[in-house]
Amino acid sequence: MVNSSSITVFHLLAFADTRELQLLHFLFFLGIYLAALLGNGLIITAIACDHHLHTPMYFFLLNLAVLDLGSISTTVPKAMANSLWETRNISYWGCAAQVLVFFFCAAAEFYILTVMAYDRYVAICKPLHYGTLLGSRACVHMAAAAWGSGFLNSLLHTANTFSIPLCQGNGIDQFFCEVPQILKLSCSDTDYLREVGLIVISVFVSSVCFVFIVLSYVQIFRAVLRIPSGQGQHKALSTCLPHLAVVSLFISTSFFAYLKPPSISSSPLDIVLSFLYSVVPPVVNPLIYSMRNQELKDALRKLLQHTVFQHQ
Repeated sequence: MVNSSSITVFHLLAFADTRELQLLHFLFFLGIYLAALLGNGLIITAIACDHHLHTPMYFFLLNLAVLDLGSISTTVPKAMANSLWETRNISYWGCAAQVLVFFFCAAAEFYILTVMAYDRYVAICKPLHYGTLLGSRACVHMAAAAWGSGFLNSLLHTANTFSIPLCQGNGIDQFFCEVPQILKLSCSDTDYLREVGLIVISVFVSSVCFVFIVLSYVQIFRAVLRIPSGQGQHKALSTCLPHLAVVSLFISTSFFAYLKPPSISSSPLDIVLSFLYSVVPPVVNPLIYSMRNQELKDALRKLLQHTVFQHQ
């Protein structure tokens, strides 16, 4: 029996026992992490440097890219380091920091995705009111509300989770400090249920946001189907459908990971779920918003050409 007051380190899940598989895991996560860094980094740089992209849509996309970088940088590098150095350790306060930052980035990102759906709804369904409803001040206020709500959410969950007495050891069956896995170490039913209650409240708020996103896209699809040009329909749907698919993947896997009963918990299932909601979106989002967006592709092309010419 280990009391939480005496825990100074947690042991994360070891992916493999052999050195070869550990290095393979390191290289796999390294490739994913570099792809996320490159994709999101290019989007941030292109939007920041090209004044033509200083519009509400790209302002929110910039926020999304920053949060994607934050979320994946909180979990993947530590997993890579553990595989490279053949260790499983993460300090108690390092674990708390990981929960705080990841929860903040994930919550704020989902709120930003909700605002982005509203932005697209106004742009397509109410274009004459776009400048009024999404002025620069309104955009800053919405982004600040998303970041502030995300931070408050993460602060509540982190403070509550790490105030729970832990007496079931210090092993976490996950490649990062995930709240449901930490709750398995709890020895206080009252404190455990308090955190479960907070999770349920967060899930309810996220569900409301998800319903808002879906309703926004229903209105967008209705408006798009009235566009006489087949090319215009394809352009709108090619961005909206992948965006909705990633949001649905994020919300469904995270809900299942946090709400599933412990009786159906298993390490392979937990790892797959956490990978789908914590690693996949930061890698896929840049592909959706850059490969399907001609303005962003043009800005990236200008940026690369400018960089090449400067070094010649």
